[in-house]
Amino acid sequence: MGVVRPEFRADTLTFSTTDPIFGGGACGVESCTRPARGHGLCAGHHLRWRNEGCKDLAVFVSTTDPRWERQRPNASCRITACGYGMCRSGLCQLHFQRWERAGRPDLEGWLSDPPAVKQPTPGACCAIAHCELWPQAQKPFCYAHAATWRANGRPDVESFCEGFLPVTHRADETIRLEHLGLQLKLEMQYMLQCRRDEMTAKTKPFVVMRLVRFLESTTATSLLDCSEATWRSQVSQGTKDGDRRALLLYARRKIQDLVEADGWEGEFPRDIWQLRRLGYDGNQTLDFTAVPQPWLCPLVKRWLRWRLSTELNLETVRRGLRSLTRFAVFCQGIGVQRLSDIDRVVLERYLADLQAEWGGRQRHNDHIAQLNSFLCTIRQHRWDDSLSPSALIFNDDYPRRNERMPRALSEQVMAQIEQPDNLDRWGHAAFQLVTVILIRCGLRINDALRLPRECIVTDAEGAPYLRYVNHKMKREALAPIDEEVRDLIGEQQLRVGAARCLFPRPTKNPDGSAPVSSGTYRQALYRWLERCDVRDTHGQPVHLTPHQWRHTLGTRLLNRDVPQEVVRRILDHDSPQMTAHYARLHDTTVRRHWEAARKVDVTGREVAIDPDGPLAEAAWAKQRLGRATQALPNGFCGLPVQKACPHANACLTCPMFLTTVEFLPQHRQQRTQVVKIITAAEGRDQSRLAEMNRQVLSNLDRIITSLEDDDTVGEEVADAG
Repeated sequence: MGVVRPEFRADTLTFSTTDPIFGGGACGVESCTRPARGHGLCAGHHLRWRNEGCKDLAVFVSTTDPRWERQRPNASCRITACGYGMCRSGLCQLHFQRWERAGRPDLEGWLSDPPAVKQPTPGACCAIAHCELWPQAQKPFCYAHAATWRANGRPDVESFCEGFLPVTHRADETIRLEHLGLQLKLEMQYMLQCRRDEMTAKTKPFVVMRLVRFLESTTATSLLDCSEATWRSQVSQGTKDGDRRALLLYARRKIQDLVEADGWEGEFPRDIWQLRRLGYDGNQTLDFTAVPQPWLCPLVKRWLRWRLSTELNLETVRRGLRSLTRFAVFCQGIGVQRLSDIDRVVLERYLADLQAEWGGRQRHNDHIAQLNSFLCTIRQHRWDDSLSPSALIFNDDYPRRNERMPRALSEQVMAQIEQPDNLDRWGHAAFQLVTVILIRCGLRINDALRLPRECIVTDAEGAPYLRYVNHKMKREALAPIDEEVRDLIGEQQLRVGAARCLFPRPTKNPDGSAPVSSGTYRQALYRWLERCDVRDTHGQPVHLTPHQWRHTLGTRLLNRDVPQEVVRRILDHDSPQMTAHYARLHDTTVRRHWEAARKVDVTGREVAIDPDGPLAEAAWAKQRLGRATQALPNGFCGLPVQKACPHANACLTCPMFLTTVEFLPQHRQQRTQVVKIITAAEGRDQSRLAEMNRQVLSNLDRIITSLEDDDTVGEEVADAG
């Protein structure tokens, strides 16, 4: 009673047609005040539209009588001067009698000079407020309304007339709670209040009334009399009962939260945490019932509460709970009785058990990492000093992780995906725009779907950028976009109207603040790929994830010679290592740079390799092997890897040495050092050392001269361009 506001403390609740939750908006027929439910029409006009054959809706709305059936005037006599209601053959009762007595002559001719009939008192009309026909005989109603009055047992005239007054709310648009017990009534009122406050889902009054009538048929005095499972079993599983069952469970959760919710102090001791009571969306939970040890469960709860307080991703927290649940079950199986029993021996046995079940899979590493974090946190915060000092996990305990290959899509696949005809096959403008943004901007799927409506900013030069929230890094970021993407976003902004997000969920989203889910987009993506019949190089249907477009963008940028630091900023990575992992150079890019570079040997003579020659592939293969097996600071080794090098540590005197202009700074630096060595050797009369280094100096001079000539030519070409 303390939380239900006065506007909901009534036995009968009615809501305006503009109510964002319980209203349906005004009927599309002008001047009709009833709420719209189907096709933008109220129930009466919707039925009339269907009876007229579901003709063009716009034509129907503009031409139909806005009055409801009971407000529309009854037909009057065909004789213009007569105000009586029609009885038979288009005539009132009196004129029909005159026509019949005349032998039923031609009606049209008879109507040209109709006989006079007795008229009522001047100004008299039907007692129904909207009816202007004359009353029939001595009755207060016109012919049709009098017939209805007689058919209803001749009730009180005033009460009968009230039944024809305009009714703003039909019975199925009104919520009546007077037959519920006091406690159930309050609980339903509180549920309706919560529904309005949350603004997340429309709730039709007739659905509420289905639930009310169901509760009236039970013996329950409160929604908490039965568990969720019991209520589920009592409500039938039919299609029409889905909304009623969902509303019942929602109401029970709200009442239970009102009783039990007390923040962390109330939730922490429970075996199942209801995260909605802690500020999380939906009905997510953390279940600790699978952690059997009373000495371990409080520590697990404390660890997870600490992790949640650091705003760690909820799914990461769930992984931690799963890992510790597995560890708890293992400890119970080997007889661990207390925290002090966990030592290095126990951990080694657990590591072996993990290897047997998860060896070679990603979750193997994750189980170890989560357990290690748990043990380290206990020591760091001194939650329990009984933990053995030997309960340690070392770096060597982690399985060696295989480096994963890039997940970029091939250009053959991308050409099919980006084909305009295929993009038009989406048939859903919003999802088509999401696809374009993912391909061209490299956003993660959830970041793209959560874009706000106003997501475009421009710099001083007018260049557009996409502003979004990088939810993984918990920060705002910008991605450059082209004019086409900006125009497409502008069209989407017009489509969504006043919604707060660019891609609002189409249902259960009255204020447009909830974005469409990634699962909805993924399912639509898979159907689109099937319609477009996108196939890989082997002719097989393509199976991809939206995140692969992020990898593809990074790879494309690097292969267009975009510096890695620029790619890192575009993808909003924290480190260059992450960029290097997500997007690596294709082998063709490295080869293109290698072929374009001028290569000279130790004598400064240019080494020519024809990229189109018969040995081009073999030369490139040898070059790749040389780079992999003979890493030099100032060039590459051209010696076949099958041969041993007779010039160890003397590459500048080796005839197999190759270098390019990119190593000019190292050559110049080495020349300075060689000159110093020669000068010092001559001062000490070390003629042999001086002679050896003069040969190195001579080779360096020839190399530097050749490479400087190539560098100068390159600069002249660039200037000319």
